[in-house]
Amino acid sequence: MKFKDYYEILGVARTASSDEIKKAYRKLAHQYHPDVSKDPAGEAKFKEVGEAYTTLKDKEKRAAYDALGRHSAGEEFRPPPNWAGSQAGYDGQAFSFDDIDLADLFASFSKGRRRPQQPGQQPPMPGQDYEMATQISLEDAYHGTTVELSFKVPEYDAQGQLKHVPHAFKARIPKGMTNGQKMLLRGKGGKGFHGGKDGNLYLKISFIPHRLFRAQGHDLYLDLPLAASEAALGATVKVPTIDGAVNLKVPAGAKTGQKLRLANRGLPKHNQEHGDLFAVIQIVVPTSLSDRERELFKALADASTFNPRANFE
Repeated sequence: MKFKDYYEILGVARTASSDEIKKAYRKLAHQYHPDVSKDPAGEAKFKEVGEAYTTLKDKEKRAAYDALGRHSAGEEFRPPPNWAGSQAGYDGQAFSFDDIDLADLFASFSKGRRRPQQPGQQPPMPGQDYEMATQISLEDAYHGTTVELSFKVPEYDAQGQLKHVPHAFKARIPKGMTNGQKMLLRGKGGKGFHGGKDGNLYLKISFIPHRLFRAQGHDLYLDLPLAASEAALGATVKVPTIDGAVNLKVPAGAKTGQKLRLANRGLPKHNQEHGDLFAVIQIVVPTSLSDRERELFKALADASTFNPRANFE
């Protein structure tokens, strides 16, 4: 079992009062709420903060947690001998902590004492959590989509033999997901044992590379080629977006690398708003010239006083 420092997660001292714990939780829950946070790891942090608060706000759970002692976050550890029999109403029978998550362990505590376990009855054990990856297109991220998932889950049959059972289902991916974000599918992991709840599946979303757009969070980036004359004189050009082409006004004197913002033309967010689309200017010149074009470029060069390398002097 890996140790989680709930006090460190909430940013409070081990001697913190209930009010201090509640105040810290409310602040962090708002900071990492999926509708507010732009942090790619915000959803995972939001869950972690909630897990810490659920344990520390309850006097019995907090006392049992404190009885585990101090360990480094992520450190593999086993509760002290007889811990399960002495905390929160567990009876004195042997209890296996193998493959138990700390959150699942404390989620099983009740405010009152647990009912005695019948002789020979096995304690409920939660199923294992799994993680898998899937790719979707930018268009699917924009509109939302349904994906078919298939993987094999190790399960024990009636004879106690371990088998890998195919597990297939459809999952709805809502619009507003970002590249690299993880989506929690509750109860879609391994089967629980002896009445324990099924594990969860964490689905990591990645985007299939797009021929035009690059995604960063909910914002999109697009390279916008401009002719030298368009950059110098300014122009109105048609620019593609995920939701159809729009006209964009390019100011005179535009430079390579300059970003022009198209508000609310990026990927949707969970709060019904959208990110932005940034058109990154790239000035291009023709690779071959007609006689007339060459003549005009020569005339421009002779007449122009512009020195692109003035900063060298």
